[in-house]
Amino acid sequence: MDESKLKKHLTLVGAIQISFSLLGLLGAFIVFFSLSFARGQAGDDENARMVLGILSATVPLVLGSVSTVGLVGGIGLLAYKRWARYLMIIVAAFECLAMPFGTIFGIYALWVLMKDETIKRFNEG
Repeated sequence: MDESKLKKHLTLVGAIQISFSLLGLLGAFIVFFSLSFARGQAGDDENARMVLGILSATVPLVLGSVSTVGLVGGIGLLAYKRWARYLMIIVAAFECLAMPFGTIFGIYALWVLMKDETIKRFNEG
């Protein structure tokens, strides 16, 4: 693979990862506000309020944290940072679990990031 094709593939992987991460952050905010609203509508049911309170704290926190890691990795990948390649390999492996689009993107990202040309490119910079 020549340098221009490699650059296009790496740019595409970084851009898609940034897009997925921004959607994940948006999703975290939507989940937080939706569950908080549902908690307020639970009325006097203490069990429902407790469960919704726990969910409204943990689900957005996990989703937001994972999305933030992906966002940082995508930005680092666009800047050709060596650490970003390693981080994106881990993120892409986990994204393979998110069927169907995460799986498609995760496999593509792993294919790009594991190529010999990519390894050489990141070891130079």
